[in-house]
Amino acid sequence: MQFPLSMSDISLWIAVTAIILLITSELISSYSESFGSFAIEKQRLRLVALLLGMAFMVTVLLRVVAPT
Repeated sequence: MQFPLSMSDISLWIAVTAIILLITSELISSYSESFGSFAIEKQRLRLVALLLGMAFMVTVLLRVVAPT
């Protein structure tokens, strides 16, 4: 059985998820000053977004080194 997603699909999915998480963390940080605290820790959300950004860069490097 073949995996249904290609490396470019996975790379795109990781990039979009990282962008969404970064935007969310920035919105939480701007609203937390006026509305109080949130259940989500903004530092942890930002860390996950940065890790996903690094994962995206790894997939890009893999595509450059070993193109299919």
